[in-house]
Amino acid sequence: QLFSIASAATMIGSNGGRGLTCRMVAMSMMTALFLSQGKYFANSLVVPLTAARPSISLRGIQLSPVAAAGTNDTSKEEGEATTKIDLGEILSRTKSNSDKTMLVLGTHPADFNTLEYLQKIRAAWSDLRDKSCGVTRCLVVINGEIRQCRKLADMLDLPAGLEILADPTGQAGRAFGVSRGWRPDDDAIPAWLKVTVVGIGLGPPWGTLPAVLTGYFGNPWGRREWIEETLKQGQLAGRWPAVLELNAENENAIVGNKFDDFPLLSGWGRRPLELATMRLQNLIGIQIKHWDELKPVDDRCLTQLGGCTVVGEGGEAVYSWVDQGLCDVPDMNKLVDVLRAV
Repeated sequence: QLFSIASAATMIGSNGGRGLTCRMVAMSMMTALFLSQGKYFANSLVVPLTAARPSISLRGIQLSPVAAAGTNDTSKEEGEATTKIDLGEILSRTKSNSDKTMLVLGTHPADFNTLEYLQKIRAAWSDLRDKSCGVTRCLVVINGEIRQCRKLADMLDLPAGLEILADPTGQAGRAFGVSRGWRPDDDAIPAWLKVTVVGIGLGPPWGTLPAVLTGYFGNPWGRREWIEETLKQGQLAGRWPAVLELNAENENAIVGNKFDDFPLLSGWGRRPLELATMRLQNLIGIQIKHWDELKPVDDRCLTQLGGCTVVGEGGEAVYSWVDQGLCDVPDMNKLVDVLRAV
């Protein structure tokens, strides 16, 4: 199918009529399709040994829990959390493959990857918790202070039961084996330049461009349920842009989407610019607006990426992932399919 669409795009560009501009659009479509489908040509689950054995690599990493997501509990302010959670111990306590534990090693609170991990989990929450999937406990580590993690959880309206842990220095992610970005130990290069190099695709890890470009060019086989759910939550919270039509008399059900009218490609699973619009909503309404409140307190966390794992009996990993760039977080629909098969 991919090669058929690529060939069709080439024919449009060469024969469809409008010279160089049309050919450039066609070639852009081909490039985006190949990049967005790149993981079909490589094993996306190749991870460091530490990520493959998380109950061992994370043993001894103790983090402070944040007030449960979805609550208004403010009884524990910064520095008052006394009971810490040992990540490795929690994972090793997992009883069976029908009683799985999911752990996300996020990035800093204002980062695209942390936002999309949380938003994807929020949209897939009922599927993850379903017996067929078997995730009975889900923890998310955020590389920020308690107050920052609480603010982000409140802004995203996360489900009750999702456990948030604060890790201001990012120690858990490094122990898990996440990418630390481009030239992480070179103190002569400022952190903002390091993250810029990765962000524009000029330095390893190399997964940023495929993840970002698919947001602009769309994907005929993609899924948009989580995108619409995220756009809806952001729109109800007053974040711009607002592209959905909601029925206030029916629990704000989605009754319309401006991308339903996208020329020629409205029938795609994920329409061009749809994911990019959601990311624009995150950028303007969260990252830029609240940067001073959410920015990392440790410069190492500005460039550090994330990862996730799901463990079964005895803490044995049944799924592990490490991000390979900005916005390169796992597809929760595929993750759910994997867990249902275990």
